Amino acid sequence: MGTESDQYPAHLSSSATVAGHGDDGESPEIAGAARLYVVGLIPQIFAYAANFPIQKFLQAQSIVAPSAYISAATLAAHVALSWFAVYKLGLGLLGASLILSLSWWVIVLAQFAYIVVSDRCRLTWAGFSSKAFSGLPEFLQLSAASAVMLCLETWYFQVTVLIAGLLKDPEIALDSLAVCMSISGWVFMVSVGFNAAASVRVSNELGAGNPRAAAFSVKVVTSLSLIVAAIIAAIVMCLREYLSYVFTQGEEVARAVSSMTPLLAVTIVLNGIQPVLSGVAVGCGWQAFVAYVNIGCYYIIGVPFGCVLGFHFDLGAMGIYGGMIVGLFVQTLILVYVTFRTDWNREVGEAKKRLNKWGDIAKPLLANED
Repeated sequence: MGTESDQYPAHLSSSATVAGHGDDGESPEIAGAARLYVVGLIPQIFAYAANFPIQKFLQAQSIVAPSAYISAATLAAHVALSWFAVYKLGLGLLGASLILSLSWWVIVLAQFAYIVVSDRCRLTWAGFSSKAFSGLPEFLQLSAASAVMLCLETWYFQVTVLIAGLLKDPEIALDSLAVCMSISGWVFMVSVGFNAAASVRVSNELGAGNPRAAAFSVKVVTSLSLIVAAIIAAIVMCLREYLSYVFTQGEEVARAVSSMTPLLAVTIVLNGIQPVLSGVAVGCGWQAFVAYVNIGCYYIIGVPFGCVLGFHFDLGAMGIYGGMIVGLFVQTLILVYVTFRTDWNREVGEAKKRLNKWGDIAKPLLANED
C-alpha cells in the first residue's frame, strides 16, 4: 500500500476513490490498485535479500564507487523501461512494479559480477564454500536484530500512509501525504549514504581499537549530515508552492502539500540525524536496543498520537504526519543522548569480543587465500 502510494500518488486521484470509501476500511479502488502493485514487487523481495549483504560486503572494504555507478546506470535504464511498460505496453501499476523488481535484480547481478572479476575483492571473495555456514547461529542472531530494527522503521512510514487512507477524504490525504513521503524518501537517500559511512567507519575504528577516532567519526558524520539536511529543508520550504507539480497537476493537492511542507522540512532535518545515529548503532552492535526504541517511539507514541490528531481533532493528513514526526523526534532524542554519552573505550572492548568470537573462523579463510 505505502509503496504504491509513494511511487504513483497521481493514480489515486479519482472521484471513485472517495465514493468507494466507507467505514469498513480502505476503498476498493485503493486496495485493488495496491494489490496489483504489490504482486509485481514480489521478485524485488528476493533481490533485497541478495543486494544488501553484497553492498555491506563492499562497503566494509571502502568499495563504494562501483555500487554508485551501477545504481546510476540502472536508474537511467529504469526510467526508460518504466515509461515503456506503463504507457507503451499499457501495463499500468503492474508494469511499473515489475520493472522496479527487474531493476533491483540488475543491480544485484552487476554488483556480484564486480566482486567476482575485481582484483580489489580477490583476497576477500574466494567463491562459494560450506565455510560460509560456520558460526552462522551467532551471526544470524545479530542480523535478526538488525532486520527487526530496520523493518520497524520502514513499516512505520508505510503504516502512516495506510492510516491516511482511512480519513474522511482519502483522495487528497493520500495524494498530499504520498507527495511529502516521496520527497522525504528522496532526501532520505542522502542520509542513507551517511548511515553506511557511519556504520562502516565506526565499526572499523572500534575493531582497530581506536575509541577516539570512532567518537570523532560520529561527530563529523552527524554534523555533516545535519548541515546537508538543513540546506535541503530550506530549499523545500522555498519551493513549497511548486513541489506537488512534480507528481500531479491538481491544484487542490498542491495547496495541501504546501500546507504540509513545514512538517516535511522538520522531517528532513530529523532524517539528517536519525539515520546516521542508526548507522552508528549498527557499527556498535546496538541493533536490539534500537529495535526496542523503535517500538516505543513509533508504535506506542507516534502512531497513536497521529491517530488522535488526525481523527479526534480532525486534522486529517497533517495530524497523521504530525504524529509520525513526534515519534521520529522522540527516537532521535534518545539516540542522540545514548550516542553522545557512550563510553567508547568500553565499545572497543565489546568489539574485540565480537572479533574474537569469529577470529578462529577468519584465519583459515585468509590462509587459504595465501
